[in-house]
Amino acid sequence: MSYRVETIKTGISFGSALAIAISWSVNNSILWAIIHGILSWFYVIYYIIIR
Repeated sequence: MSYRVETIKTGISFGSALAIAISWSVNNSILWAIIHGILSWFYVIYYIIIR
């Protein structure tokens, strides 16, 4: 059970970091990077579909 929790936490933090990096490269805005970091995987999937 502990391994699964750690995997989920790692996936969430990786998704947030990825969303922030994509957002910063596209928008160059701290505010948008924070918002997209909160949305994390939703923004990453959106970016993949749109691009």
